[in-house]
Amino acid sequence: MDVIIQNAEFWVALALLVLIGALVFLKVPGVAAKALDAHGARIQAELNEAKRLREEAQALLASLTAQRAQAEAAAAEMLSAAAAEAKRLEAEAKAKLDEQIKRRAELAERRIATVEAQAAADVKAAAADLAAHLAETVLSARLAKAKSDPLVDAALAQLPNKLN
Repeated sequence: MDVIIQNAEFWVALALLVLIGALVFLKVPGVAAKALDAHGARIQAELNEAKRLREEAQALLASLTAQRAQAEAAAAEMLSAAAAEAKRLEAEAKAKLDEQIKRRAELAERRIATVEAQAAADVKAAAADLAAHLAETVLSARLAKAKSDPLVDAALAQLPNKLN
């Protein structure tokens, strides 16, 4: 037994057993297990929170992607509606312009016809006045040659009344 007491390995083994016994007596393994369990639970909670946040982010991404697609579709629809409206307005403006040109042409033709009619009436009036004046001159010249005829003198006197 002397050999065992002098052996250093014996004392190291004994100290280790005393240490383990003291640790068990002081309930260190239970406290360590509780600490490890608490740490594991905290890590699990953080993992669950991270998973929940990831799912929320994916849902938000899907929602934003859908909104973007809707916005692009609405923009495309607006562009096509604007193009159709522009074509409609262009056709309407062209129709109005054609109608206005037609009305102005008709108005110009009516004015030309009115001016032509007025000019023709003026020419006819001038021709009638000239014819009356020439007839009067011719008749006056004939009557001047034949002043002896009383019927002609009477007819000449009535001539201005009959011409008006």
